Amino acid sequence: MAAGMVKGAGEHVFARERPSAGLHMEPPRDTHFRPLPSPTGAAPFRLDLSNVLDARTYAAIAEAGSLTFHMNGDMGGIQDAVPQELVAVGMEADLEVGTGPAGKPAFLYVVGDCVYFNGEIAQYYAQFYQPYELYAAPIFAVPGNHDGENLPGGSTLDGFVRNFCAPEPVKMPEAQDSHRTAMVQPNVYWTLLTPCVNFVGLYSNVPAGGEIQPDQAEWLAGELETLPVDVPIIVTLHHPPYSADDHHSGSTYMKTVIEDAAAAAGRHPDMIVAGHVHDYQRLTKTTTDGAQYPYLVTGAGGYHNLHAIRKVDGEKMIPPVTFADTTGDPVTLDSYCDDQHGFLRLSVDRQKFTGRYYRVPRPQDPRSKGSQLVDYFEYDWVNHKLLPNQQ
Repeated sequence: MAAGMVKGAGEHVFARERPSAGLHMEPPRDTHFRPLPSPTGAAPFRLDLSNVLDARTYAAIAEAGSLTFHMNGDMGGIQDAVPQELVAVGMEADLEVGTGPAGKPAFLYVVGDCVYFNGEIAQYYAQFYQPYELYAAPIFAVPGNHDGENLPGGSTLDGFVRNFCAPEPVKMPEAQDSHRTAMVQPNVYWTLLTPCVNFVGLYSNVPAGGEIQPDQAEWLAGELETLPVDVPIIVTLHHPPYSADDHHSGSTYMKTVIEDAAAAAGRHPDMIVAGHVHDYQRLTKTTTDGAQYPYLVTGAGGYHNLHAIRKVDGEKMIPPVTFADTTGDPVTLDSYCDDQHGFLRLSVDRQKFTGRYYRVPRPQDPRSKGSQLVDYFEYDWVNHKLLPNQQ
């Protein structure tokens, strides 16, 4: 579905149309593709979690066959730092929840837009190092469109590459009084290897709806084909393939890239997690063979402006709501939270994912209110089935 513009007489253009139907669209290309920076590691751009976590924690995770972690996106608090700080405090407290090293969150994975508005190096302290100075775990990321917006005199993704793709874990000057060292990801699109789940992270670039060119698409298909089949795969990216919001909607471009890669590899990702839309959504796609795949949006990580789920006949949708994809496959909006910021906590073992999404207090609420569980789900990744909600 193509998005249009609201026009007047002659060449007058007043606005873009608000998304009103479906779960994905082809927005007009109002920004151009940014060439990718050179990789900082060797192909196929893989980083093993054992090279980042301390040996005791990694060994406990491997022995238990279970891993817990946080996911979030669109976190930079450039115009109002309070929502980002509230989310950071919520995730920091959640690091202490769980039994033993294998039961507590081991890291945070950010699905883009780490620093607004243009990924400036000068903004990394205020929007990254300072808010997470007490988050006592590694932070990984894929870039978003705002991370890739280059400024005059700079190159695209300068700040992201410096702080997430450093050759060594050194302390950058922009970290100032934070003790966090730069992350050592091998590229802006890359794979994080863990004993329990592998993260295949894409960079969907700057254009509206994202853009992934053939070399990265071929890399994605290669990772889906060659990574071990007994370990589930989460594909991460910034622009979501599906979204029921009224601001961006999902991206037909990203949907096509993932589906084409899955067809070429003969393997569909077990879960897809994106940001860009500033809310939380959990959608489930059911394919013609009966398999179910979760598509999550986790974009309420701190940027002040939230995006609402679209209304039907003036009323908010009450999940579950099922949409027909353009290919005929049903996609169900199972749960959402569009009026408060929050974070996702995921656990994965040898059989299933267990997900919990928490909203954090609003700025006007007392912080003692703490995080509140708003979505719980279990997904059998071996059989590709969403399990009945027992919560």
